[in-house]
Amino acid sequence: MKKTYILLVTVLFSYSVNAGNEDYPIGARSAGMGNATVSATDMWSSHHNQAGLGFVREISAGVSYENRFLIKEISVRGGTVALPIKAGTFGLCITNFGYSQYSENKYSLSFAKAFGDKLSAGIAMDYLSTKIAEGYGTRGTLAAEAGIIAKPIKALTIGAHVYNPTRAKLSAYDDERLPTIIRLGADYLFSDKVRLAVEAQKDIRYKAEFKAGLEYLPVKELYLRIGVSTNPTLSSFGFGINLKNFRIDVAANYHQTLGISPQLSLSYTFANSEKKSTTN
Repeated sequence: MKKTYILLVTVLFSYSVNAGNEDYPIGARSAGMGNATVSATDMWSSHHNQAGLGFVREISAGVSYENRFLIKEISVRGGTVALPIKAGTFGLCITNFGYSQYSENKYSLSFAKAFGDKLSAGIAMDYLSTKIAEGYGTRGTLAAEAGIIAKPIKALTIGAHVYNPTRAKLSAYDDERLPTIIRLGADYLFSDKVRLAVEAQKDIRYKAEFKAGLEYLPVKELYLRIGVSTNPTLSSFGFGINLKNFRIDVAANYHQTLGISPQLSLSYTFANSEKKSTTN
């Protein structure tokens, strides 16, 4: 029975993603908007596009958990910290996928610097490891990331990011390499209450993905979000609640075959509640 269950999990995992060692998105805000967040500028930029950290002016921290298709063995956990200093902003991000028999981990240290109010650039160095039980052991490698964000006009933000441009090798066996992923997107602020985000993502091994998300602020303390993405086709929805410096974000992605993947994020900003944030 146990072997059958593990086989089922493996089949679901193989069906739901293109390959192992993916750069799994984290954060329920991102999930609620179809993961169209390459142009976002908040603490979660330490994972999505490090350039976004350049516009983060306050110390922030957050944790996230995604229960993929309601199967805990393929869940994704993550945490992030943004630390602004005079020269720029440092970011630390940790993600974990899997369970005791199979897991993937990513440890990322990033730095971003804003050049005025309209341009920011960021880089990251990652250590990624894959662990397989039953005597197979653990493999690890280093990879890099880089991104840029521009704000050509007040309401428009454009972001570009590349993950693993050097095609880092995880294992000599079968020339196993980490994916190289290029992302380009933008978000447009129609008003203080409505934001639209769009994004194209290309893993050089597979077809391009397209994502779009909408965020609506009906009242000061509440965000409502919807999103869609392709390859595979997913629909998403979510909401966020602001409680002074503390924020709760809830979201879910829906796959028509595999079902629903709920996600929860908790974050905190170490600043006076009266101080205005400069993040998206």
